[in-house]
Order: sequence, then C-alpha cells, then structure tokens
Amino acid sequence: MKLNRISGGKLLLALPVIGAGICFSVFFTSCGRNNPDSPGVEYMPDMYRSPSYEDNSVSPFFANGMTDQTPPKGTVPVGFTPDPFPNTPEGWKNASDYLKDPYPATPEVIAQGKEKFEIFCIHCHGKDGMGDGAVAGKLPGPPPAYSSAQLKNITEGEMYQAIEYGKGLMGSHASQLTVEERWKIIRYVQTLQHKGEGQDSTKTAAAPADSTKKVM
Repeated sequence: MKLNRISGGKLLLALPVIGAGICFSVFFTSCGRNNPDSPGVEYMPDMYRSPSYEDNSVSPFFANGMTDQTPPKGTVPVGFTPDPFPNTPEGWKNASDYLKDPYPATPEVIAQGKEKFEIFCIHCHGKDGMGDGAVAGKLPGPPPAYSSAQLKNITEGEMYQAIEYGKGLMGSHASQLTVEERWKIIRYVQTLQHKGEGQDSTKTAAAPADSTKKVM
C-alpha cells in the first residue's frame, strides 16, 4: 500500500512535465502548417532567406532602381584575360602582326593541343586538318585544309582571333576554351599546316652564322 502511494506521487509530479512536453511538441510542429515547405522553427533565418539582393531585383540604393549595375569602364572580371585586339579589320591585322603564341612547340604542348583539337575541332576540320570532318559535308562549304594555300601560311595571331571571335561558318569558341587551351591548339594546328614537310614550322630555325667573326 505504501509502495502504491509512492508510485502515485511520482506520477503526479511527472504529469506537469509530460504535459509541458506535449504542449511544446504541438507548438513546434504547428509553426509551419501554413507553408508545407517551411521547416517550422528557423534558427538563424538568414541562412534560409538571404538579406542580400537577388539578381535583377529592385534596389533603392541606385539611381536606376536596379540591383544589377554596369561595371565601371576599364574593369574586367577576376581571372579574365581580355583580347587586346578587337574584332575589326584593323584588329585582325594587328593580331596577325603582333599576337604570338607564348607556349613553346614542345611535344608535350602539341600533345595537349591535339587533345583539345580532337574534342572541339575535329568534327569540322577532320583528324588531319583536311576539312573532312564528320559534319563538314553537311555544311554549305567544308573548311579548307590547313595545308592548303588558303590556310597554310595563316599566322598564329589570325588563328587566335578566329577562335576568339569566329570566322565564316566557324563560331566563337571563347566560352569553351581557355586562353591557354587556344594557344596549345594553335601549336598543334601548325603541325597540320606543314604535315609531311621535312621542316616543322614550329621549330626554331638555326641561328645564322656570325659574320663579325674572322675567318681563320
């Protein structure tokens, strides 16, 4: 009998705790009933709803009332390398005269260029650069061979401009290839321009004899 009284007393003391727990559970689970996607109680709500402005949204901080603003003149994005020569006849002429491949024509560089060529260029220009790629026959006119009179002597600067801006039926590949990848492709294309010739144009010619030396 005494044991039963003790058990009953403990139960009476536990009832408020149990009741409070039920109330809290009902409160927390009912917070998000109006929105089925709501997580209920949000700790640190900034992680759910960013206080920053979203793209293309209205902003009272600028005169035109928009969040997106034109970058200041002369600035470029981080990691972006601007092309110093524009897509104009004068720009192409200057690129042909002054734009040079900064990567040496080593077997490693040429192999890396070939790898990218076979991903981005082979479908039109063909495996050996003969203009006989898988889709070349479906074009209004296939691209000329790199070893043809039309392209054999095209400069590396002109090739870079073609990759950057596109030319003829060829579209721009600026969004697909980094500056480094473009130059390495050009090194490989140079081997196709002179394929089969005894002297690869990408190799440095021997230095001329020094005429100032006396003949012994």
